[in-house]
Amino acid sequence: MAKSAAVLSASAKGARVTISDVAEALSLTKSTVSRALNGYPDISQSTQLRVKRMAERMAYQPLSHAQAIKTGRTRSLGFVLQLADHDAQRPFLAEFLAGLSEGATAQGYTLTVASADNEEHLIETFQTLLRDRKADGFILPRAMVDDPRVKLLRKADVPFVLFGRQFDPEGCCWFDIRGEDAMRDAVLHLAGLGHRRIGFINGGTIYSYAKLRREGFEDGMAQAGLTLEPELMRENAVTMEEGERAGASILDASDPPTAIVCAVDQTALGVYRAAHLRGLVIGHDLSVVGYDGIKEGAHAQPPLSTFVVDNRASGVALAGLLIRRIRGEPTVQLRKTSLAHFVNRGSTGQNTRHE
Repeated sequence: MAKSAAVLSASAKGARVTISDVAEALSLTKSTVSRALNGYPDISQSTQLRVKRMAERMAYQPLSHAQAIKTGRTRSLGFVLQLADHDAQRPFLAEFLAGLSEGATAQGYTLTVASADNEEHLIETFQTLLRDRKADGFILPRAMVDDPRVKLLRKADVPFVLFGRQFDPEGCCWFDIRGEDAMRDAVLHLAGLGHRRIGFINGGTIYSYAKLRREGFEDGMAQAGLTLEPELMRENAVTMEEGERAGASILDASDPPTAIVCAVDQTALGVYRAAHLRGLVIGHDLSVVGYDGIKEGAHAQPPLSTFVVDNRASGVALAGLLIRRIRGEPTVQLRKTSLAHFVNRGSTGQNTRHE
């Protein structure tokens, strides 16, 4: 205890506290203290807590540059924003980035953000960040079916976490919202309101979520005892304009649906336009359900019934999973999913058509 008191006394006098001082105060090795402070899973939770409390008590601050040289780590998480995405500038991105930053900061990491305006530039940006060792790992938003980012990072043996699932799971960890459950529940909600002919407009088929959401829609139709009608189903609609075109083609069918499920809120708002041009009242003549929970949906007339995603919480979860991966946890332990929350507003109602 005398040695510990002496070290604490030295720190109180303003001398820079080193990791050796913390180790000496706790009668632990420098390696144990270092691994405890960095959250390595081979150090017990009780020891990690004891070390962190002592470090706080002694006002210990690691020299980040020296630590990066010694460990090869920057204590930074990388994120590349794809400016060509249809919704790259949307407000929910700010919430997502805030969540990533919050999750990183909570464990002593920073967030490094870069941008790319096309796929070629995207890969070049990743290669530059890897070459310059700007991040210890990367968060990959919106998982793709054939994902060049995954191929690059697998080859480089660099940790990454996907926002979305990968059908080839080798080396992959992820956090995802179970959009397939939302699509199924949307169908069951509409079937409960008496709808028998239900259309479906899917998102971009280059993304992993599209296959899952289509399967969820099909599962819901089967559970409700309803027949899939291919002429009432469209894909690759992610903008309002594409939603309007897809909605128009479905609504102009010889036997149009009384309800449409949309995999993307922007698409659902496009369906509003198509319905309005045909003299249909949303929520009365045509029921519409979306997915995302964007603010425009809440301000539509009538407000859009949709499945809301907590983008900030998703960002926090992704940052936490990536840090655990960087620290060496197996990918199979780092695959998590959550559920979207259904907000029932004015865009769905009882089927008023006699069939």
